[in-house]
Amino acid sequence: MAIEIIQPDGLDKPETYSHVVIATGSRMVFVAGQMSDDPDGNLIHPGDLAAQAQQVFANLGRALTAAGARPDQVTKITIYVVGHRREYLPVIERARVGLFGDHKPADVLLGVETLAAPGYLIEVDAIAVV
Repeated sequence: MAIEIIQPDGLDKPETYSHVVIATGSRMVFVAGQMSDDPDGNLIHPGDLAAQAQQVFANLGRALTAAGARPDQVTKITIYVVGHRREYLPVIERARVGLFGDHKPADVLLGVETLAAPGYLIEVDAIAVV
């Protein structure tokens, strides 16, 4: 699989994502939204965005591995954050870099009112091309 990252002229140069990702491969992997769940499906780290973000990206990594995909093959993620505020960005970015390192998939970050169940603060889904 080959990924080409493009940061177009005339657009800002984001630190943690890319404006355009072109992927060529033979298989697409779609990972459902990952939340701060333990292996039994129970919420962990209620009320702690930083800890939930770490768990969410760790769970995303596990899901990618199960599909035979690596984090550097992810082309796009969507991040959903309950009651998002600008000051949450550094917390989310630290967790994101923990999984992706220098790889910068395209992304969307959405502030939402609620997620699937009370207590969850962040959810992330992904698309990879393998």
